[in-house]
Amino acid sequence: MKYGILEGLGVVLLALGGQGAIRQLVDHGNAGLLGRLPGGSTAGITVYVLAVVIGALVASRAHAAAKTAGRGR
Repeated sequence: MKYGILEGLGVVLLALGGQGAIRQLVDHGNAGLLGRLPGGSTAGITVYVLAVVIGALVASRAHAAAKTAGRGR
């Protein structure tokens, strides 16, 4: 159960970071969730890419742990 929740949270973080980074690259003025972040669009893109990497790692590790526990695909 906890691996499924962690995997889901990782995928959500991956999706939010991915769409935020793409939106920031296309429209530099639209910061989205990170509108109040100091540093401009460069800092925003960095945070979004970091969210993608962390989300992918969390989802991957949770999926591997669930697989090892015998509950994965």
